[in-house]
Amino acid sequence: MSKTKTADPGKTQAARSQDEASTGKAEAKQAKAETRRAKAEAKQAKAEAKQAKADAKKAKAEAKKARAEAKQAKAAAAVAASAPDPVPEGAFAPPIRVAYLDKPAHLRTRRERQEAGRALRVACPREAHAEYRPAARRRDPVQQLIDSSVGRIEHLVPIRYGRMAASPFAFFRGAAAIMAADLEPTPATGQIVQACGDCHLLNFGAFATPERRVIFDINDFDETHPAPWEWDLKRLAASFAIASLHNGDSPGEAKAAVRAAVLGYAERLAALAAMPTLQAWYDSVDDEEAVEAFGDKAVQHGARKLRAKAMARSADVEFHKLAQDDGDVPRIRDTPPLIFHPDEWRVPGFADQVRADVAAYRDSLPPERRVLLDRYELADVAMKVVGVGSVGTICGVAMLFAAEDDPLFLQLKQARPSVLAPHVNVEAYATEGARVVFGQRLMQASSDLFLGHLVSAQGTHLYVRQLRDVKIKPQVELYRPGTMCDYARLTGWALARAHARSGDPALLSGYVGGGQHLADALADFALAYERQNAADHQALLQALRDGRLEAVFEGA
Repeated sequence: MSKTKTADPGKTQAARSQDEASTGKAEAKQAKAETRRAKAEAKQAKAEAKQAKADAKKAKAEAKKARAEAKQAKAAAAVAASAPDPVPEGAFAPPIRVAYLDKPAHLRTRRERQEAGRALRVACPREAHAEYRPAARRRDPVQQLIDSSVGRIEHLVPIRYGRMAASPFAFFRGAAAIMAADLEPTPATGQIVQACGDCHLLNFGAFATPERRVIFDINDFDETHPAPWEWDLKRLAASFAIASLHNGDSPGEAKAAVRAAVLGYAERLAALAAMPTLQAWYDSVDDEEAVEAFGDKAVQHGARKLRAKAMARSADVEFHKLAQDDGDVPRIRDTPPLIFHPDEWRVPGFADQVRADVAAYRDSLPPERRVLLDRYELADVAMKVVGVGSVGTICGVAMLFAAEDDPLFLQLKQARPSVLAPHVNVEAYATEGARVVFGQRLMQASSDLFLGHLVSAQGTHLYVRQLRDVKIKPQVELYRPGTMCDYARLTGWALARAHARSGDPALLSGYVGGGQHLADALADFALAYERQNAADHQALLQALRDGRLEAVFEGA
């Protein structure tokens, strides 16, 4: 019979306790290992956080550096934009060898400079300016118009042709490119000045300076470029002949107006030649001086009334004429086809492009003017069709506000290459907008406070100025022959002053002399060119009848 072995209760309990102790020890060891692992992970996380912080700090420093470099690049671009490339050195120098330039400046006499001008009469007699003969291979004027319309806004080009078709004078205003080509082969002394480029009698007028004086001066510089001084005077002469005949004056009365313009030019040149350089630079034609140049007291009275009305016209008045409150948002009022918001301007992102353009324009202003501009906020932009020659180019109106009832209207105009550029050997300016601004500041006695320029996000060259600032237009269509002569003399004064900014008035005066010989010559030239212009106008009308061109006649 087998015996059953009975377990010792005390020993079993001890083994169990030992097992439990071993298990607890193992668990404690495991817990300790997990603690060490958690500590290591925490340390690693801390190190990664430290690295991330360091990376973020480095990224922030790199971003700051990038911003600084971008700011520096923007400042450099602003300097380049605000300081257009100068006209090449020597561009305005006398066209012949003159001994007085070998002397120190303090030894150069006014008499020597005038004698240099007289010497130019040998190669280019003043009487030679009477000649105008169309070039043997003169280009078709209609084709020239078509070429000059390339790059314009297509649906506006017929408006341009319609305006030019209205009369020979309207055609002349839009045909600056045609006349520039016609002027190239005409006699010239070779003396280069900063020229207006489209110097006709309607591109003069009165306006307010930043100091709130009202002066009379040239007021259109879309075509300004270094060129022979004679080209401006010949275009001005032709414009008086064409406008006088358009008013119903006789050919003799038209010639009298031309002579008055040339004699006024000679008179002012002589006065400027006698002045010290700074005094000549500061010279201007005050509006009251301009008013008193008219011999007719009734014309003087009317001119003063126009000035008073223009001085009273505020930006707030302009707002009620051009704009409206569209809910809580002020908007420029659409009056198509002359003022409108193009559909492509309504796409998302266009507002950002406009603001970028405003920033680019801002950079072209002198620093103190930027402070003034920064007080205004852009509210709206619209297209505005203006003039005759400018129709089809990009012309816009920007409405800004500094506060309630405190608007500012700026005009943005496309600056295309000057019509003079293909006909002269002077290369200048970084952009076409810079060309216009440089020329205007050089030629005008005082320029608009907000005059500046930019290249838009789309690559369009533009210049900017106030839409209106006490601008007074001559009412030449109402002028009788005597008044037209008074006005012609006045434009001659203004043109002489403008040319004296870049050319030597003593040299020019030496060539022109008292002005009678040149006046007689240009009177003949002007009547000859009037006949050419009339023929070109007829060619346009024929092209419209033949369907070669399409015109839109406003108000028809």
